[in-house]
Amino acid sequence: MAAQPISSNPMGQPMPRSSQVGSCPTCGTQPQASRAGSCPTCGTQPQPNVALGGGSFVYAIGAIEPRFPRPSVEKEFAQVMGRAETKGLTDRQALRKVLQERQNRYLVRQLCWIMTIGGLETYVVMPRDPMDFDLLVETLRPAHSSVDLDVIIGVRGGIATPDMCGGLSIPIVAFDALYSFERKSLVEAIPRPDKTPAKEFADAAEELFGRIIQMTNNSGISDQHRALNYLAVRYPAIYAQTAERFAANASLTAVDVRPSALSGTRKIVDVIFSYRHRATDVVEKYAVGVDIGEEFPYLAYKLTPYFDRMP
Repeated sequence: MAAQPISSNPMGQPMPRSSQVGSCPTCGTQPQASRAGSCPTCGTQPQPNVALGGGSFVYAIGAIEPRFPRPSVEKEFAQVMGRAETKGLTDRQALRKVLQERQNRYLVRQLCWIMTIGGLETYVVMPRDPMDFDLLVETLRPAHSSVDLDVIIGVRGGIATPDMCGGLSIPIVAFDALYSFERKSLVEAIPRPDKTPAKEFADAAEELFGRIIQMTNNSGISDQHRALNYLAVRYPAIYAQTAERFAANASLTAVDVRPSALSGTRKIVDVIFSYRHRATDVVEKYAVGVDIGEEFPYLAYKLTPYFDRMP
């Protein structure tokens, strides 16, 4: 099945849209008269500078799925479904077909969109730009699979009110970029070194990607997790290096994230990959620098041999 990222290449640069000036920091809705000064769309109370705090940035990898927040929304959807031509479609395919229709866009806004990470309900996700609700519909791949992945880049807001998502009280993330793909398509998009056989490279890439996203409590909000998730989907050199080390009879023994000595006015971390030779027990380390000071992480320096600093 073809993946459906914002960019045609999972390793490529997504095309984020920025929220409009003065919009709600949680869901992107333009200010309107509402009671108690809350956002008319998501009910969030104003939170000064929510988009400015580095600790509030999110770069998460998980799976997004829609939920009916209230019985009335479910009943409305059932009526619309009854009028649609959905014969022969699975429930998921029918859901996607209905939500893709322009006249049913209001239903997309009424649904509650949940990101699960490691099987746990982690975030309510909402676009900062209302035009990006279409990206949420694209997370409904016609054939659902456990290897389907969604990436969100955005800002964490407040906690969802009980009436937003059927009683769920989890953080809201207002995303500026969202893209979706299968794990297989990510591996296939990684440039393979000429000297590495395709099967060996695919196995190495799969193992490394799995190691990164399965690291404990990777909700994509800490500096360490944002850096790891960024590299996992945007920096192919780590996969090529791991494949080469496997071919040289070495094992990947650790992936560590530490504050970088290069940090000054910028916030940079060193992501260190340790490989131990299976016969000699010699450890080699390689590091790549990631600047995580703003919402969109970027490469501070390329993958290079790393040596522990003297205390």
